[in-house]
This record gives sequence, structure tokens and C-alpha cells, in this order.
Amino acid sequence: MGLVAEDIGPVLARERFFRGGTVEEAVRGPILSSWERSRQLGLSPDGCELPYVQDLDLDGRLVRAAAPVMDRLQARFTDRDMNICLADGRGAVLQRRFGTASLARRLPAIQSVPGFVFAEKYAGTNGIGLALAERQLSNVYGAEHFAERSQSNACSAIPVRDLLSGRIEGVLCFGYPYADVDGGLDTVIRRAAGAIEQRLLEQSTGRERALLQAYFDARRLLPDGDARLGELAASGLDWRDQMILKEKAAELISSGQRAALAVSLPGGRRVTLLSRPVTSPSGVEGLAVEAVLPARNERLAVVPEPTAPVAGGPARLLGRQSLTESVPKAPPRPAAPHEDGEDAGELVMVGEPGVGTYAVAARRRLELLSEASSRIGTTLDVTRTAQELAETAVPRLADFVTVDLPEAVLRGDEPADPTKDLYRAVVHGIRGDCPFYPAGGRVDLQPTTPQLRCLSTRRTVLEPDLRAAPGWIAQDRTKARRILAHTVHSLIAVPLLARGMVLGIASFYRARDPAPFGDDDCSLAQELATRAAICIDNARRYTREHAVVLALQRSLLPQSFPEQNAVEVAHRYMPAESGVGGDWFDVIPLSGTRVALVVGDVVGHGLHAAATMGRLRTAARNFAELDMPPDEVLTHLDNLVGRLDREECGGGATTGLTGIIGATCLYAVYDPTSQECVMARAGHCPPALVRPDGTVVFPDLPAGPPLGLGGLPFETATFHLPEGSQLVLYTDGLIEDRERDFDTVLELLRRALAHPSRPPEDTCRAVVEAVVPEHPADDIALLVARTHVLDPNRIAVWDLPADPALVSSVRSAVTAKLTEWGLEELAFSTELLLSELATNAIRYGSTPIQVRLLYDRTLTCEVSDGSSTAPHLRHAASTDEGGRGLFLVAQLSQSWGTRYTPGGKVIWAECPLETAAGKDLDAHLALASFDDIPAI
Repeated sequence: MGLVAEDIGPVLARERFFRGGTVEEAVRGPILSSWERSRQLGLSPDGCELPYVQDLDLDGRLVRAAAPVMDRLQARFTDRDMNICLADGRGAVLQRRFGTASLARRLPAIQSVPGFVFAEKYAGTNGIGLALAERQLSNVYGAEHFAERSQSNACSAIPVRDLLSGRIEGVLCFGYPYADVDGGLDTVIRRAAGAIEQRLLEQSTGRERALLQAYFDARRLLPDGDARLGELAASGLDWRDQMILKEKAAELISSGQRAALAVSLPGGRRVTLLSRPVTSPSGVEGLAVEAVLPARNERLAVVPEPTAPVAGGPARLLGRQSLTESVPKAPPRPAAPHEDGEDAGELVMVGEPGVGTYAVAARRRLELLSEASSRIGTTLDVTRTAQELAETAVPRLADFVTVDLPEAVLRGDEPADPTKDLYRAVVHGIRGDCPFYPAGGRVDLQPTTPQLRCLSTRRTVLEPDLRAAPGWIAQDRTKARRILAHTVHSLIAVPLLARGMVLGIASFYRARDPAPFGDDDCSLAQELATRAAICIDNARRYTREHAVVLALQRSLLPQSFPEQNAVEVAHRYMPAESGVGGDWFDVIPLSGTRVALVVGDVVGHGLHAAATMGRLRTAARNFAELDMPPDEVLTHLDNLVGRLDREECGGGATTGLTGIIGATCLYAVYDPTSQECVMARAGHCPPALVRPDGTVVFPDLPAGPPLGLGGLPFETATFHLPEGSQLVLYTDGLIEDRERDFDTVLELLRRALAHPSRPPEDTCRAVVEAVVPEHPADDIALLVARTHVLDPNRIAVWDLPADPALVSSVRSAVTAKLTEWGLEELAFSTELLLSELATNAIRYGSTPIQVRLLYDRTLTCEVSDGSSTAPHLRHAASTDEGGRGLFLVAQLSQSWGTRYTPGGKVIWAECPLETAAGKDLDAHLALASFDDIPAI
């Protein structure tokens, strides 16, 4: 009740407000907003002068409807200091009643005499003015009044509406001493206002009944007049036909003119509706609509339900969208015969044009809400959803719509404070030159604006007349004048509320219709905003999750490629619009200056697909590090996917995961020394090969089963790639599109690739521009590699007989070759390393034995033999004569390993071209006899 705070009372809060202090925590939102509006209007607490008007409709429909209710209220509050008043829609008091007769003599004239206007713009914060401004039940207690003269009083006020139009007809207000505050008064005033509204509705239905009787009286005067409506069974119309005719009849009545309208019904039938003027004996003017059938033997008419005349509530009238649902029942009599060529007419609807307008407006609102359910939220994009709200509302509800969203919502987060960091997401209207803040920019709103009041209170704010809205004008007076110059005159500000959060604000402006927005418009705008807010929140949550998954996906993809000279590469990764998937690519340097190129795809989208992709990429890199051939790498990946699938399916009941649906992969190894590329694929798209002459081919590569099926072998294929060839690897999102023919897409890809002299980066750009669909439905990974060849002058090969005594000759040849390459400083370590590898191959391997040096970014030493036995690094005991050879190899090289070939194995070691600091070859290495090192 009133102002409640632990450290400040109502009077102190009011004084602090007028001194310019902050009182948000101590004052109720509606009261504070009213104080701010009153101050902006230039009102003074000690000088609120109320205008007095004499043009009061003291015998109007509102006073007549309220008379018995006011009598009962006066009797209820007998002998109590209760002031009961009825005001019109302007806030002018029409009638006052008092619980104690002497109260009228004690009160000043403004509180006892009808005619004074209590609108907020004159009286500041008070019951009647606040009820009109807030358009709902409002209570003002003591110091909450703006005027000082009202500080000792309290009041409760509630709007009284016309239930047909939703328009506020007046205000019912209780005034009483502050000490008599009682929460039960809210219930009493609500019921009293409801009774007045019901009596207003009965007045409307009474007028309709009078029009209906006048129509039947006129029909009886005709020679063949028949006041009885046709039977439903004989009409030939089902309920759908009747609804169509009633809707068209309501439109005719709302037009207020005599007219004829041909209505098409399902099945090719046509019915003509005629609207005819009708006047009741009391002078009520309206229209009656008849259905006229051109065929002689057909009787099509809308048959109302045979019930008593309507005197009921608004739900029945508005729900059926008709102006009368029943007619007095006349005694049955046979229908009068009609002459050939004459039309048979049956009554469809009767009513007043104004009431018909309400029925048409109600139906159109329902149609707009139905359309909004299908138009708003078609995508999971925040800005697009806000745009759909604006497009739905213009022009059927508003002429201009703006939507402002916090920056946090735009990036997918929950807004900590929706009143800060607002950005104009959408500006949409019937014309593009209205000077609202443009879309995309930041919007800094002042606390007095209707939009910020709306966000702060989480309630819809209606400004019927923007020219009299100082808070809105104060935001930017120059822009306000320009907007008003475009005939914009009324505003509804609606908060976008979803799941208890304020996600932004939608502002609806009216320009073409001179009538201001009303309560029905507020309800419609709020319903549209509520639906849009749910969709915006869904889009926001999706944006956040998409950003998280995309960040994970990109973190799992290569951030950069290791340095190597075998291929020059460029790549692209494009996530699908519907969500991030499991596409990946990789470039892995291998021993012997070779390089592995990998492209894969995990079926599905979302976090699970991205995580699975990370697992497979890591596994593929690990298997590649073991120098396995492509088919063996795919076999190991196949086993891994099957194992992951079984593990996740086994825990699906608790984890919610359903396993890996499938994955594909293409693995290729290119050797720049032989210019050969060995490839294998597991259900993946074949690569594209661009020859140096510009020829584009898609190699016939065995498909292989997708990963995870298990038990099926993979096959490899070897291709010769001349220097300058381009190998293009991609995922199926690039070429598979429901809206495009597959062969057409391949032809587009072929044309985009047919430029061999282009760098890979330019090739990637051309493929994206020419082939990638405008709205990708699946992830796309693209990897372009242009091949290079290792200069034959940088390759040295020696065949070594199985004789340890001949190792020294190879050592001499190696020293000479290193001198030729300008690598004399590496001769000592290289001779020692090759001696260890060659001696081991001679003693424990088999022929043929070969030594090879590769001079690239590093110096690679290789010794191959025909044996498949692999050496192992171990720690030799102090008494062992051998076992230290591989330890020396590991110390002298930056990396070493073994790879297997169809004819045996290759032991390789890579030496940096510059000796690493801190690596000192001790004297015990120099003194070693290279030819007599014990076997490893």
C-alpha cells in the first residue's frame, strides 16, 4: 500500500523527488512515472488549477448505465466519509455521490461539484488522471498525490469501458480519508465498474433488438412478406458458409451504406448480400443485410439459433462476430411462393454501422494474430525475428515499428540490465524517410521516455497523443518535430517479455489513421510482442549455443599449418546456417618431406558432432604420425568410430547421447620426391585434380564404406601429380544442395578450378563465390593444395652392400655431398648418425640396403632394408657392449622413426640445418670407432 521503504517514508520520498533526488526504490513505478510526467508538463504541486467545463452529457448513455450502480454504492457507504464520482473519458466529473450528506458541504468545490477536469495534464497525479493514463485500476495514497491539497486523502479509480469497442467511456472513482484505506475497496470498485459496463452492453443489444423488430415490421407490410427465417435443413448452407456470409455482412454494416455484394462460397456457389437501411421507432438507424439467391428452387439463408433475444455479455456478441444472434420466433407458416425471375431473400444480420465496425475490427485482429503465429519466428536469427514482428504489424496495426534490443541479446546472452546498451535492431514502416534512429546504431534513451518507462516497469505504455507527451519529446526535440511532421501522432511501447526476462522493446507508431491508439490496439500489440519475444528468446538461446559450438569447432580445427615445402595450401571452413557440424581438415607433415592431406565429415550438427570431429582429427593425426599408409589409417579410424559409437550408445540412457550416426574421411599422402599421391577414402566425396594444363578431373578413387561400419577393407589408389598440380579436397556440403542439380554443381566446380596458375588462396575464393550456396544447409570444408617437387639435386641415394667394412665409403660420400650442399658443419653429426643406422641395417636387416639424404627444410637421413623388424630405444647397462646406438641417434636428430614399406622398412632421422645451442658432442663420441660400434 502506498510508499513502502525501510529508510524513507512517503512524505520524505516526495520531498526528495522534488529536490531532484533518486527515489526509485521507495516509490511505486506508476506513481513515479506520473510524477515525472507532471513535472515535465510544468505543473506545480501548490498550484494545480483544474479547468471547469459545462458541456457535460448528464443524460448520456454512461450516466444512464451508471445510475443504479451509483445508487447502490451510495447506500453501501452510508454514514462513511466516501466520495463516489463518475467521470467521462476526458476526466471531467459527471456525477458525485456521498456516503455522508454533510461531506458535500465540508469539501471544496473541486471535490464536490461536477464539471472539474481531473486529467493528469491538469491535476498531476490523482486517481482519475492515473486511471486514464495507466488504463487500469489505480490507487493513490496521501503523499503520492502531486497536488499538496490532496495529501490527506486516498482514492481508488478504475476505467469504465464499452465492451463492444474496448474504448474507455469514463472513470469510476472512490475518494476517502487516508486513514480508511482498505484493500477490499478494490474488489468493490471492480464489481461496480463491471456492472456499469454490462449495462452499457445491454443498451447496445436493446438498440439492435429495436432495429430487428423494425426490419420485421417492414417485411410484414410487403405483399409476400414473411417474418420467419428459413429452416436450416432447407438452406443448403453448412456452418462454414454461414461464417463467410456473416463476416461479409458485418463488413457491409460497418460501411454504413446501402450496397450489394456478391459472395463466393465453396463449391462454386454464389450468394448476393443486400444491405438495406432500417430505422427503429425510437430513431435508431441501422442496416439489415439479406442473402438473395438468383435460382428459384434454392433456399440459401443464414439461420440464427432459435433462442430468446440477446441481452447477454460481450463474449457472445464478439465471439461469433455477428450483431444479432437470435430473432423473435413467429408462428410457422408456409413460405409465400415467388414469381419466376424474382429473388428469394433471407435475413443474415442487422445492426448499427458503428457496432459493425467493432465486429469487423475484432475479426481482423484475430486474423492478424493467426497470421503472426506463422510469420514470426520462421528463423533462429534474433534480428530477423524482430524484423518479422515489424513486418506483421505494418500496416494493419501500426504505420511504423521500431525494435530495440540490448547488445547482450543480439550476441545471444541474457541481458543484465535491459535498459542499457540498447541497439536499434529494426526500423520498418509504410515509408522509408521517417526520421527514426536508424537500424544498427546504439540508442540512448532518457528515463522519461515511454520506452524506458516501459522497460523499467515491464508494462505496456500507451501515448495516445505524442504532441502532448513531454517525456517522448524530451528525448530529442529536433527529431521529435520531424517525426510529428510526418503525421506520426500515437505510440504504443511494449516490452518484449519471455521466461521472466525483458529482451527489449517494440514501439508501434500510428500516422495515417487520425484516431489514436486504444486499449484494443494495446492488447493486440502486446499479444504480437509476446509471441515475438518467445521467438526472439529461442533465437537468442540458439545464437548463444551456436556461438559456443562454433568456437569449439574452430578451436578444434587447425589454426595454422606447420611449415613444409611439399604443397602450398589454402583452406576455408563455413558453418551451416542451421548449426555447426563436424567437418574438418588437416595438413600433416610426414617423414621424408612427404605430407598428408585429410578432410573428414561427421554426420549431424551441434556440440556432439563438433566434439566427435575433434576426437577423429586428433586420432587421424596420431595415426599419421605412425607413418601408416592411407588405408591403414582409415582402418584404425573405422575401429575408433565403432568403439566410440558402442560406448556412447551403451551410456545413452544416462547421457542422452545416441551414438555417432556416421563419419566420412579422405586421406591422401603426397611425396614430392616421386611426385606420387596415394589416396584412400571412407565414403567421402572424391577429390578434384587440376592438372598444370588446366584440365580438371575427378579421379576414380575406390569409395570405401563410411567410418564406423567395421569389417570392410579400404583400398588405395596412386596418382602421379606433375609439379604445379592442384589437389582440391572438400566435404559434401559444397556440392550437395536440394535446390541444385548435382551435375550442375560439379560443372560449376570444374569451371571455378580450371585456372591452374592461380594461387591456392585465389582458388578457394573462386570456389566459394561460384559454388557455395547462398544459404548453406550443411558445413563446408575446403582444402586446396598445389604440389611442389623436391629438386633432384637435393636428393642423394647410395646402395649399400651388406658389408660393415663398406660403411666408411658411404660416410665419405655423404661428407662430399654435404660439402657440395654447403652443409659442412653438419658433416660430423650426420656421419655418426648414418654410421649407426647403416651398421644396424647391415647386421640385423636384410638386403637390399639403401642410404638416402634429402635436403629440404631439414636434412633427412634414411636407411632402408628388406626387413620388417623395428629397432627400439632402450637404456644400456654399464656392462653392456652395445645398445647405445639409437640413443645417439635420438640425441643427434630432432626427430626419428620407422615407417614400413611393401618391401621392408625405412629408419629415418631429421637433423636441423643449424646445430642447436647447448648440444655439445663430447669427446667420447669423437673417439668412438664408427666401424666397430656394437650392434643395437
